[in-house]
Amino acid sequence: MLVRKVAQVLDHLAQGEATAAELAEALGEPRSSVYRLLSSLQAEGLVEHGSRRGQFRLGFKLLTLGTAVVARFDEREFAQPVLERLHDLTGETVFLCVRRGDTAVCIERLAGKRVQSLALQLGGSLPLHAGAASRALLAFAPETEWEAYLERNVPLSRFTGSTPSEPGTLRKLLRQAREEGFALSDQDVTVGVAAIGVPVVDYRGEVRAAVSISGVRESILGEDFPRWRDLLLDAGREVSRALGSELAGKNIARFD
Repeated sequence: MLVRKVAQVLDHLAQGEATAAELAEALGEPRSSVYRLLSSLQAEGLVEHGSRRGQFRLGFKLLTLGTAVVARFDEREFAQPVLERLHDLTGETVFLCVRRGDTAVCIERLAGKRVQSLALQLGGSLPLHAGAASRALLAFAPETEWEAYLERNVPLSRFTGSTPSEPGTLRKLLRQAREEGFALSDQDVTVGVAAIGVPVVDYRGEVRAAVSISGVRESILGEDFPRWRDLLLDAGREVSRALGSELAGKNIARFD
């Protein structure tokens, strides 16, 4: 019970600073209980005072814990040099995401030169139907998983007017990604921002991660689009080869 309350407090603070009163209301707990819990968490370095009086935020100790979690991902270790090269070549924001349940979680993010305020931050997540990396993770999974995802998540959440919200629309985008070898996001997470995502496949032929670049729509989908797409496809294949995938040297679009 106590562990669940701690998790709820940390989850809430992950969304931003909050007062004890706000936390008590969100958790449905007495304010006195929340104060005691915050005091204990603060003593352990998991919570600290926020930027304004009476507010609390996540503590720096969580950075150490989070870094230890991220470090265990083989995908990140193998992908890091590829991501850095991709970042240098494109100047755009580069992401590495893995699937956790019905979400795509960002385990590496190299900020671009043009756009800093993108929706997906390091450690953040998006549902699998929204965004290029997310849809790359879902598109190259077995189609039975598409249907299972839809059963669990319809109605599909929307971020902008371009977010696929109908099952038929999502299926069409997933099939297109399969055929072309990459997923495309055109303002469906943030207005004015586009992204391209490709899958990373391991030695079992299973999708382990997705690599994507994101930036201002005119930059991603403009005259450089063919070059960015090809660089991403090469990056996906290179990381896949590092994970032992025999599909990496073939057309990943044929994966099923």
